[in-house]
Amino acid sequence: MENITIKINGMEVSAPAGSTILEAARIAGIDIPTLCFLKDINEIGACRICVVEVKGARSLVAACVYPINPGMEVFTNTPLVRESRKKTLELILSVHERKCTSCIRSDSCELQKLCKDLGVDDEAKYDGKKNVYELDESAAHMIRDNNKCILCRRCVGVCENVQGIGVIGANERGFQTHIGSSFEMGLGETSCVSCGQCIVACPVGAIYEKDYTKQVFDAIADPDKYVVVQTAPAVRAGLGEEFGLPVGSGVEGKMAAALRRLGFDKVFDTNFSADLTIMEEAHEFLDRVQNGGTLPLITSCSPGWIKYCEHYFPDMTDNLSSCKSPQQMFGATLKTYYAQKMGIDPAKIVSVSVMPCTAKKFEIGRDDQNASGYPDVDISLTTRELARMIKQAGLRFLDLPDEDFDDPLGEGTGAAVIFGATGGVMEAALRTAVETLTGEELKEVEFTDVRGTEGIKEATYHVADMDVKVAVASGLGNARELLNKVKSGEADYHFIEIMGCPGGCVNGGGQPHVPASFKNANDVRALRAKVLYDYDSANPIRKSHENPQIKKVYEEFFGEPGSHKAHEILHTSYVKREVNELPE
Repeated sequence: MENITIKINGMEVSAPAGSTILEAARIAGIDIPTLCFLKDINEIGACRICVVEVKGARSLVAACVYPINPGMEVFTNTPLVRESRKKTLELILSVHERKCTSCIRSDSCELQKLCKDLGVDDEAKYDGKKNVYELDESAAHMIRDNNKCILCRRCVGVCENVQGIGVIGANERGFQTHIGSSFEMGLGETSCVSCGQCIVACPVGAIYEKDYTKQVFDAIADPDKYVVVQTAPAVRAGLGEEFGLPVGSGVEGKMAAALRRLGFDKVFDTNFSADLTIMEEAHEFLDRVQNGGTLPLITSCSPGWIKYCEHYFPDMTDNLSSCKSPQQMFGATLKTYYAQKMGIDPAKIVSVSVMPCTAKKFEIGRDDQNASGYPDVDISLTTRELARMIKQAGLRFLDLPDEDFDDPLGEGTGAAVIFGATGGVMEAALRTAVETLTGEELKEVEFTDVRGTEGIKEATYHVADMDVKVAVASGLGNARELLNKVKSGEADYHFIEIMGCPGGCVNGGGQPHVPASFKNANDVRALRAKVLYDYDSANPIRKSHENPQIKKVYEEFFGEPGSHKAHEILHTSYVKREVNELPE
């Protein structure tokens, strides 16, 4: 692509044709502040924080959407620019609920940081019209607080442009403008899938997950409760960010140590049940291929994707694997096999999960998720909630030693840990399915064609005299595109992996907040995914069917993959839902 030369603050800068002033400035080592802008998600130039002077222009222009032209001269830090940005922030604050010290985003609020950086003080300079909104607590996973909304529309952008759902948008006009759903329905009444991408997109405290840390602390303090925690693969790739470590830091050992010091009776790893999922799912796949079952088989690990399928592709629910997700498989195994083995009444077990996902909060309340007669999982926390617990307990996270998980449900393979990255479930399943079909040992276990953060990936593998066609999609907009091709006959696959969040669980709705300034210049998904692939390559056991604890649980309890007992405990069912059901 041809480059264009412009001047920014008197310095010559060369940038690709089609770049915006914001992109060109970044090449020059200049960060122009933004608030509403999210690259490829929300590029609407609405907030005016990124304004700059352009020689010859009649007014300040929004750098995030203004294209560069040959010979252009740009000024990013003039008195006029600084005063405009400051005044914009003061006007935003004039209608903003300023309860910063008690706000859940107090230490990660982009508005708060901009005010500090640009010298906006606490004293309100303008007295705007403050509307008072009731909290929307109707959804299982999150709370919406329009009193703190700044109308940046980043939540709207990700819901519509990335996930292709669009259940929220700007309602009314003028000072009455607010973000809401059609007919002012509560979010829980819509076809929201609980993915939480709006939460990670929001720059302030207007959207946040429902917090269950108090309930967990209370359970730990109850001597009659046996409180067990499991942690998902992607949590270890994100948790360190909450304690100042750079994006892309693995903290598995310190995480296990922190959980133990919080007082959990047992600290286990969802990697164990990810391996269990592969055993059941690979068996299901082979059974469908060999016995004329419904194809393509589509993975069932992502509850946001499952709810999306139920709402938007109800005619394809028969394609879904009947396997419970690793979170639910773990809880079901905990309250049946483990409870029986240890002589513990499952009624006394409190099953806690730590997930990178807000949709897990919805999943634990689904029907057919209570194999023991009690909920498989009682409480699902996000990565952010775990970080709050660690901070409240006064643990110096970075000073903790690296510790291992407890046995026997704390052992996972390299195949299990990559579940947290898009393509990971497919790769893990292929490692087991290929060896099962061929009866031969895989010399190379990496299936690199399904790796990477691209929204849709395809591959064909020749296995045991047949071509196995697979596809991987992450982000629900990409899922829609892929499934429409399948339904039209344009594409034909045997096995499909779908993750609700772009990039997979590493980019889940419950992961640590990353400021837009970093996300716009770096691929957070790839940085976190690398952590998981590094854990995989370092693990001496990289195939789920070689996990000794998995072999043991089948020998002692389930019998074999796909057995009647395994189906009763480890498998589930789905429902066909309507889209955006309106109130009567």
